[in-house]
Amino acid sequence: MKIVVIGGSGLIGSKVVTNLRELGHDVLAASPSLGVNTITGEGLAEALVGAQVVVDVSNAPSFDDEPVMEFFQTSNTNLLAAEAAAGVSHHVALSVVGTERLLQSGYFRAKMAQEELIKASNIPYTIVRATQFFEFIGSIAYVATEGDTVRLPSALTQPMISDDVAAVVADFALGSPVNGIVDTAGPDQIPLVELVRQFLSATGDPRQVITDESARYFGTIEVNDQSLVPIDGNARITETRFRDWLSRTTSQG
Repeated sequence: MKIVVIGGSGLIGSKVVTNLRELGHDVLAASPSLGVNTITGEGLAEALVGAQVVVDVSNAPSFDDEPVMEFFQTSNTNLLAAEAAAGVSHHVALSVVGTERLLQSGYFRAKMAQEELIKASNIPYTIVRATQFFEFIGSIAYVATEGDTVRLPSALTQPMISDDVAAVVADFALGSPVNGIVDTAGPDQIPLVELVRQFLSATGDPRQVITDESARYFGTIEVNDQSLVPIDGNARITETRFRDWLSRTTSQG
């Protein structure tokens, strides 16, 4: 089976490509750096020739409100049109758990727009929503830092490693279209402030982490215990625990 992975050179995309190739599939990694651009259309039609499945794990180069909305709307409009012309039978997209609960952020408004475009197309689809990645905890801390202090709320998170995200996406790509949304998350729920506190402590970072319920997630989003975790009880739960990843990461460092 030919599978095209849009965003195939990124953190998740490169892992999806590897997973699918190891299973014997004909996988084309597609990204602007590899000559396929969903914004300009360069190389897109050619890349999709003979493809049965398209996996879109691409992300916007800018998270500012207007550019990120323009990226997801333009990219998905072009991609879905090209898929329809090529006869693609399954569109798989990576999104974020709780997107509809995070719309204070322009990024999540853009992700919602992406999901709506996918649902409105005639192409059978699966939208895989993942929770926050372990690899981005440092970024959460950076945005929440004032001087030597990190302020974050105690809202629950259920993060996961990027390897597991890629494995779940690849698994759904090989299955029948769900024509709906599926959630995936790590095995443990942990308060956001504690997640960052443990990460900084383990990595020898001297910043003080303070619980502040008025602090915003990524600077703009007010969150509670239902914002960042699956809430329907049907999520695909992965195996890698935060403490195990943190132990491996710090021992390697």
